[in-house]
Amino acid sequence: MLSLEQIYQYNISLLKKAQVPFEQSEHEPILDFETDARIAKALGWTAAPTKSLFLKLKGGNYCVFLTHRDQRLDAKLIKNIIGKRPAIGSDTEMTEVTGCVPGALCPFGLPREIPLIVDPLLTTFQDIMYTPGKPEMTIAFAGAALPNLLEHIENQTKWLTDISV
Repeated sequence: MLSLEQIYQYNISLLKKAQVPFEQSEHEPILDFETDARIAKALGWTAAPTKSLFLKLKGGNYCVFLTHRDQRLDAKLIKNIIGKRPAIGSDTEMTEVTGCVPGALCPFGLPREIPLIVDPLLTTFQDIMYTPGKPEMTIAFAGAALPNLLEHIENQTKWLTDISV
């Protein structure tokens, strides 16, 4: 398992390797939606916020679902894609498995065996932003660059076949 600093450095390296231009901001730690909204307003962020949901699958495996902050989890759709019923994993499990802190799960730099399920809605936004492990950092990049970025990670990646609002 990587430390928060290692996850952050992995993200910077990944973005550079994929040649995805990005901007990053340092701020007070963001661990909940209220702080996120307050900081976004104060810093004038215009990128679409993402969320990464840590899911425990029936049988004991895990996956991460990357989507827009306002999207809801469609467990049936995830089951159709991954083949197992998902449930939200506990904060303790998430930290033990990924090294991330609750409220700041990074979708990149996950253990190799954890698949990433991605909502294609994210590619429709001019820019998207996420937490690169360290809750006091935010990275933004063009939504259209997401497929390219995903080609450079080792995790199995699956796209939602349907957008549920």
